[in-house]
Amino acid sequence: MNTQSDIEQKLTDGLSPLHLDVLNESHMHNVPEGSESHFKVVAVSSAFEGKSLLARHRMINQLLTHELANGVHALTMHTMTPEEWLQKGGGVPDSPPCMGGSEAK
Repeated sequence: MNTQSDIEQKLTDGLSPLHLDVLNESHMHNVPEGSESHFKVVAVSSAFEGKSLLARHRMINQLLTHELANGVHALTMHTMTPEEWLQKGGGVPDSPPCMGGSEAK
């Protein structure tokens, strides 16, 4: 399995999400081709009901402890309850372009 698949499986098992997107955005950064170091997660789950944004992010960080300690450099998270997801029309903002590394101007 690769890192993206591992993340998808752990979040599916841990959150039973209504909707889950795990996007490898490493290509948007100054990393070698084929890297799996920068991810964007969109997770919609009833497990987030009554939890603050910080608590939701901590839930995901706990589920992905191994990945965060072994190669995942950046993790953008959009965590919503099913109701919040519907209120937002099922969308999240696009990730901004990389401004770090040798790409900085």
